[in-house]
Amino acid sequence: MNIATRTITLLSLLTLASCGTNIEHYRNSQPALEPSTFFNGQLQAVGIVQNRSGEVTRRFTANIAAEWDGHRGVLDEQFQFNDGEEQWRCWRLEQQAGRLTGTAGDVVGEAEGTIAGNTLNWQYVLRVALDDGDSIDLSLDDWLYLVSEDHLINRTRMTKFGFDLGEITLSIHRISDTPTRPLRPSCRVKE
Repeated sequence: MNIATRTITLLSLLTLASCGTNIEHYRNSQPALEPSTFFNGQLQAVGIVQNRSGEVTRRFTANIAAEWDGHRGVLDEQFQFNDGEEQWRCWRLEQQAGRLTGTAGDVVGEAEGTIAGNTLNWQYVLRVALDDGDSIDLSLDDWLYLVSEDHLINRTRMTKFGFDLGEITLSIHRISDTPTRPLRPSCRVKE
């Protein structure tokens, strides 16, 4: 590879790296996302999983019961996939001055994010179980956009070692201020 080709390749990679969305772009976007308000009560979601070529590989619905106590909250998520698989996840969240952090049983470490206007962007590593009993750790870049008081769009980019593996897109609808199903005992704000 000659020096001109290397230079063009390097400049192309730097340009691509700088094309990422900046959360501050959404600072004045309305309605403002307040996680403790939107993610409180009963929510329902529908979504798809796409591979890196854009092919839809899975579809799912989710039933989410959520509650908050001050700046701490939980999301008790029940997922139903089109292939019959069911998954549960309990997010433990903490909101402080434009930041949101969270933990869950299949999240490695802590999810960390920033809230600006109608948008939350957070990153975390998700441990995904494989059919052979093994698992793989995927890096997720999660963007949540509040569209209206009761509707949110969530787009998540999945990568491994910096390589795109696919994307998850879901629409979350807030149904009521109180959960219509009880939270599992292991997924309560006050332990």
